[in-house]
Amino acid sequence: MSELVTGEAVALELRPAKLPSRALAVLLDLVVAVFAYVVVLMALALSTASLDEAAQVALSIASFLLVPVGGPIAVETLSHGRSLGKLAFGLRVVRDDGGPIRFRHALVRGAVGVIEILMTLGVVACVASLVSARGRRLGDVFAGTLVVRERIPAGRTGFVPPPPPWLAGRFAGLDLSAVPDGLWLAVRQYLTRARQLDPQVSTGMAQRLAADLAARTGTPAPVDLPPAAFLAAVVHERQSREARKAFGGGGFAPPPGQPGAPVGHQPHAAHPPQAVHQPSMVRPQGSVQAPAAAPAAPARDEPAGGRPATGFAPPA
Repeated sequence: MSELVTGEAVALELRPAKLPSRALAVLLDLVVAVFAYVVVLMALALSTASLDEAAQVALSIASFLLVPVGGPIAVETLSHGRSLGKLAFGLRVVRDDGGPIRFRHALVRGAVGVIEILMTLGVVACVASLVSARGRRLGDVFAGTLVVRERIPAGRTGFVPPPPPWLAGRFAGLDLSAVPDGLWLAVRQYLTRARQLDPQVSTGMAQRLAADLAARTGTPAPVDLPPAAFLAAVVHERQSREARKAFGGGGFAPPPGQPGAPVGHQPHAAHPPQAVHQPSMVRPQGSVQAPAAAPAAPARDEPAGGRPATGFAPPA
């Protein structure tokens, strides 16, 4: 199985993770958890040396439950399915319908993982993953989760249709910082496959995604706007912001005279402006007055007598 199919019959481009990558991710998580557990034990041994043996045993059991067991549960809950090992290998834990996991999912996975990973050295987890069609271990089966490959090749991503031109820039002031990556992925997958769905299913999915997106942004979706158009406009706004951030806040303008420069934009040195000399009518304050020039000679157009040379002589 190469794709994840949701309850609405939408095929998401998320491939279930294979056993080798999952095993390496779990191994990296265990190394980090054991290292943290050893550090905590050393700190407890130094700080509780004056306590009796029963108190020290109780603290050791509590530290085991909090660090190797509770640590991965807390990390998966806060990161929505991304632990350190899964992040390193491009994996993520999601629900069966492709949504992000919650605390109860991480708690069930962690509790069952103590038995099938820690107590059996991962033998039960490996056997269950090999038997399952989607590579799920017992913790995933009981929790209703699935470990998928989050990194998708760029050539497999679908084309997201642009929004109508009259919607460009309408959501420029929308706060998109609280929208998780899982919701963006679901919106993109819906927009790329909206035409392949049943109209009723497509409308229902668009309404749910628009409601989730509006709840994350804190701004309700416009009533006069279809949910699919709202999703397309918000995704386009996010892409525009990422493009402006990547290119330093503006578009790239080639140097003048280089290929790709705008038409009609030439270097200023190619066409130097004509020098126009006009007499200065106002003398700045504080400037030194130049010496008076010699009286100007009579203009060529006027004779010495002061009569204009128009070619017409008035009668005497």
